Amino acid sequence: MTRYSYLGPAGTFTEAALRQITQPGDELLPYGNVTAALEAVRTGAVDKALVPIENSVEGVVARTLDELALGDELVISAETTLPVSFALMILPENDGKPIKKIATHPHAEAQTRGFIAENYPDAEMIDTPSTAAGAEGLSKRNYDAAIAAKIAAENYGLKVIAENIGDNEGAITRFVVVEKPGNLPAATGADRTSLVAYIDIDHAGALLEILTEFAKQKVNLTFIQSRPTGRQLGHYHFIIDAEGHINDAPVKAAVDGLRGICDDIRFLGSYPRTR
Repeated sequence: MTRYSYLGPAGTFTEAALRQITQPGDELLPYGNVTAALEAVRTGAVDKALVPIENSVEGVVARTLDELALGDELVISAETTLPVSFALMILPENDGKPIKKIATHPHAEAQTRGFIAENYPDAEMIDTPSTAAGAEGLSKRNYDAAIAAKIAAENYGLKVIAENIGDNEGAITRFVVVEKPGNLPAATGADRTSLVAYIDIDHAGALLEILTEFAKQKVNLTFIQSRPTGRQLGHYHFIIDAEGHINDAPVKAAVDGLRGICDDIRFLGSYPRTR
């Protein structure tokens, strides 16, 4: 049995993604935010965590990137993706009543702005830690409506009044399985390597220097994002996903090259990629 933490409460897209990869008997424990879910791994309360890392429409999940880059070291051991479809839900007894407050996660709001503007232009949008948290709050009568996965309505006894309300059909979220360092999945020939490259101080050509190391080895990058270190203005690091396994010669050579030009490198794992 494996104990997993995930971005809860019950009924989140993260839970749906986690159920794609778990086995009967595994224990799934919801946490209130990404930080708490990853901290549960660090403390040993769980074996692994599943957290969202990027969405095809809204982009990166900044909290996940920052936790992996700046917290005590963790590594990614697997990934999975999930098509995302949003529903608008209300309390059954409030059917037909005005909707003045709608609760959801900021990423969900960003992906349903067209629907909201057309149908509820005067509604106040309330941010919640997850879409399911919005549904849970609605069940406690904190709001008039919530935007979440359809399964959240089933979990909290809510009524769906509109389905597939996303502005972009085919939206997909990528999730990563995170655990303590020590488990390196074997190379499969279709892998992804994630790492953080820390630069001493921002300077002209810093990003080009990093990209050049991968270009020299003909390693394709699938993701790159700059994030502030939080120390002071001008201090940044880059979170990078590269095609290939760390034990593949080109990837290893590129990473070795980075060690010569970066202040530090944090290896975040090599694992089979899903896309």
